[in-house]
Amino acid sequence: MTSTLRPTWVTTAVRPDQPDAALLLREYMTEMVVRYHRRPALPGEVDLALADLPSDDLTDPTGLLLLAHRGGDLAGCAGLRWQPDWAELTRVFIRPAHRGTGGGGALLAAVEQRAREAGMDRIRLDTRNDLVEARALYARHGYVEIPAFSLGPYAEHWFEKRLR
Repeated sequence: MTSTLRPTWVTTAVRPDQPDAALLLREYMTEMVVRYHRRPALPGEVDLALADLPSDDLTDPTGLLLLAHRGGDLAGCAGLRWQPDWAELTRVFIRPAHRGTGGGGALLAAVEQRAREAGMDRIRLDTRNDLVEARALYARHGYVEIPAFSLGPYAEHWFEKRLR
């Protein structure tokens, strides 16, 4: 009998300007631009989006950024921004080659643990209509839709998960 070991997911907190983090944040933003516009990104469009929606606050003391590795491969990321009583989930991304292997759930479990450790009682997020896979992931992991709490131009669905 042969057993197959599945690669494990490991997360680590890093600064957003660290090379692997910058690479994943660019891949995340490229996918967001392409999906939103339903066409390839135009020259400079991703750079503009990264400048308009910076991630530099995803580090202590205002937040954190987790990188996920699967079996040693750089595979995804997720960020939290600290609010007075809650944490905002952002930048959840799994590279296409690693999708469907539990990475989204692993990242959510890791950010939820970090939020609890920081004394937060809930996590909130907003997302877009076209990100149906993300909305399904959040619902599968106990996030429920709530009334709007943000006014961002891309906020069309709002979710929350109580941590206690």
